[in-house]
Amino acid sequence: MTNAKNCVLAGICTLADGPKCTRLCAPYIGMHGADGRGGRNGTADLPQEYRLVTLDNAAPAKDQAEAYEIIRRYVASFKRQFEDGGERLKSLYLVSISPGTGKTTTAAAILNEWLRVSFVGALGRNRQAPDLLAYFLDVNAWQTDYNAFNRARVPDSIAGPAAERYYRAFKAVQEAPFAVLDDIGVRDVTDGFRGDLHAVINARVTNALPTVYTSNVPIEELARVFNDRRLPDRIRDQCAVIKFEGGSKRGIRKTE
Repeated sequence: MTNAKNCVLAGICTLADGPKCTRLCAPYIGMHGADGRGGRNGTADLPQEYRLVTLDNAAPAKDQAEAYEIIRRYVASFKRQFEDGGERLKSLYLVSISPGTGKTTTAAAILNEWLRVSFVGALGRNRQAPDLLAYFLDVNAWQTDYNAFNRARVPDSIAGPAAERYYRAFKAVQEAPFAVLDDIGVRDVTDGFRGDLHAVINARVTNALPTVYTSNVPIEELARVFNDRRLPDRIRDQCAVIKFEGGSKRGIRKTE
């Protein structure tokens, strides 16, 4: 038995399913770590259920065929990161009114495609890929951590780890060459959290770092949700909107 089913590189690797396709494979360790939970894939902080999803195996591809056609062209542009003076890579805003249409799964698949192109591209040029190639930020979970250490009378045993997770993510998502901001349309945000979210988006836009946003809120309504026109204005910059159609598929397939 080979290690191909455990490796996000398998779909583009000439050694996949062969005798050298084991957990001792150097590119596998570089992407997933010796224990399968580290490497560049682990540093990206993808939820476990999304760590091996790609555009080729993503469940929403069938239901969202039109969106995936656009997304495949977008992913094909990732090789431009290795071109001197190459055209700036755009961002994407994946949106549907209904939850559960496949936005998060798709965003994770796009991130993994970035990992593959970036990692293999660096190897092919005799470079070592940075440890932080991409980062997945669940904005709702991030806000939960913010609330946990900003409420009164929260025990230090809860507030301390929450603050540590929060600021580790805050730093990583601003610096990563590629990022997913999942469920950007969070509601009932405080001024402090809104300011941090704006700082993340502003840092990425200012430094021309491609970002995939997912949301159930149309981009033109973000100003109302956040009571702040600056956030949607920054998100719109060099960003293409892709609509996901249909209703929720949760309960029908394993992931969103």
